[in-house]
Amino acid sequence: MSRIILGDRTARVGGALVALAATLLLASCASNIELAPHLRPLPRETMMLLGKKGMDVQGPIFIRIFKEESELELWKQRDDGRFYHFKTYPICNWSGDLGPKTRYGDRQAPEGFYTVSREQMNPDSKYHLAMNLGYPNAFDRSHRRTGDFLMIHGKCKSAGCYAMTDDLIEEIYAIARESFIGGHDGFQVHAFPFRMTSENMARFSSHEAYPFWQTIKEAYDHFELTRQLPAIGVCDRRYVVNVSPRKGELSQLDAERACPQLVKLRPDPFRLRPGEQVAEQRIVVPGQKMRSLASADDGAEQSGGATSAGTMGLGKPPNMSFAPGR
Repeated sequence: MSRIILGDRTARVGGALVALAATLLLASCASNIELAPHLRPLPRETMMLLGKKGMDVQGPIFIRIFKEESELELWKQRDDGRFYHFKTYPICNWSGDLGPKTRYGDRQAPEGFYTVSREQMNPDSKYHLAMNLGYPNAFDRSHRRTGDFLMIHGKCKSAGCYAMTDDLIEEIYAIARESFIGGHDGFQVHAFPFRMTSENMARFSSHEAYPFWQTIKEAYDHFELTRQLPAIGVCDRRYVVNVSPRKGELSQLDAERACPQLVKLRPDPFRLRPGEQVAEQRIVVPGQKMRSLASADDGAEQSGGATSAGTMGLGKPPNMSFAPGR
């Protein structure tokens, strides 16, 4: 499976996760025990939907975010190596406007390609539960962009983050947790300003971020065509999408230096297998959306007093409770 190359890979999940899986199984049988939010089993309805769609609860996941639509999509990889839509969740709140985050305190929610590792999951967030996007990544750092603790979290309050309601972040967090228990190192989050159709790109052709959006649209188009994650690297201070160096690996690219000779990879288009219409069913979760582009100027009032670096400025460092010693 293709992956983003933005930094060192974390170690594979060890015996502590197996122990947690056993704990959750036992806890689910004791309904009178009140579990902490990050340990709660997935609801029965969620488990049934996973089964109906032929998805392994511990299989890989992928998240796409769309600012203008205030939507977060969660996808699950099936045994054919392709990703299938699980649910679309409403984003309760996000701050700033369309365009990437560039500096500490600009209250912008990031755009681009990020990877969430086990260590970036925070069960002790003051915003219920949180996932650190890993901003700034190699691309951001090459442009001297600053800021930290940019999250997907709960509480519907944002000063640079993507904020869900508490109930929805619990389900998203639990699905990610199960993927880590299944032995996967992390998952990708692709954050877009809007659904990157030709019509939407034409609407914003005069926007200052348009050249950047043209690049990240390549990843959007690749996934739409193939249901597979494109290989993404950074060189010459830009993303390179679905390519391979003639010599070496994407992980060896230097974000600050000129790109070597790159070969474009041929996509393998997705074809729906016979009888898979159920897996293609799009589930859109109803819920509150506080933001629209018209309300962009109200971001400060909606932030609820959160820190300008993101809403994880206080509390413990991101660390999952099932990763002893980290």
